[in-house]
Amino acid sequence: MATTARRTTAAKSFDGFSEEERDAMREHAKDLKTTARRGGKATKADGEADVLAKIAELPEADRVLAEKVHAIITANAPELAPKTWYGMPAYARDGKVVCHFQSAQKFKTRYATIGFSDQAGLDDGELWPVAFALTSLSAATEARLVELVRRAAGV
Repeated sequence: MATTARRTTAAKSFDGFSEEERDAMREHAKDLKTTARRGGKATKADGEADVLAKIAELPEADRVLAEKVHAIITANAPELAPKTWYGMPAYARDGKVVCHFQSAQKFKTRYATIGFSDQAGLDDGELWPVAFALTSLSAATEARLVELVRRAAGV
């Protein structure tokens, strides 16, 4: 009985991964299993279906942003393949994620983000942003996102 009490106390005081981070890791494992199961039979349409399913699960505010981001990326960087990455909509070149959309809900943050990996090659001097907060998509914001996506895709 004392062991159970200790485990409970230890579990409450553990300062490791949050529940959201553990969920993201489980999603990543699921993504990897799905990719492995499909093997060489995987198509861009499979990835697109997975991404659209993830977007459909999002709360309305994030879903609207994610749908617009998806449309911008697929229209301006068709060479990037949609896929899920840690349970988030992502877009890859040669299997490596170039950019991804993270909903505000994912880690209980104030805003959604569009993130770019080192594969995006957005390097600009010694310091440059790799993630951008996204609260709405005005014409100016959309134009900036189109520019970033094209640069990231090498267009």
